[in-house]
Amino acid sequence: MCRNSSNLLAIGFAAALKAPLLLSQHAHGDGAFAALQHRGEHYMGVDQNSSTHEFTDLPDGSRIVLVQDPNDRACVAMIRMHLGHIAQAFDQGNFAIPMLVHDTTVPGTSVMARQHDQIQYAFNPVSGGGQVRITTSDPEALAAIREFCAFQRSDHTVMAH
Repeated sequence: MCRNSSNLLAIGFAAALKAPLLLSQHAHGDGAFAALQHRGEHYMGVDQNSSTHEFTDLPDGSRIVLVQDPNDRACVAMIRMHLGHIAQAFDQGNFAIPMLVHDTTVPGTSVMARQHDQIQYAFNPVSGGGQVRITTSDPEALAAIREFCAFQRSDHTVMAH
């Protein structure tokens, strides 16, 4: 179930980042995956078990897709709001959300932050949610984007097993 989107809108995106998350930061095994899922839901407002998150490498960057049952309008609205905020934050070199969700510095983000003026982030709605298209013509930024996506795919996949 999605968090109440009106609550997240009321406290604002910046305040949501400061909201306390009472969860062990040093869980292992299945507990680590559960902790990752809980942090994802806390900071994104979307149930991680009923949504699909994809990170796809593309020749000029990547695509982040987050979707949910398209009939759940509240969740779809929450996903679109979240991804719109992500596109804006990343465009400014702010990668706080991925670091909070994964409880670590996410590989590639230091270069992506430093090279933020060489990278374009575009949010677009899709059926059931949205996508953020990340593009660049800078080789160093492209390598960082690929590193970021590889980590995301690995962390979400490996921890699930």
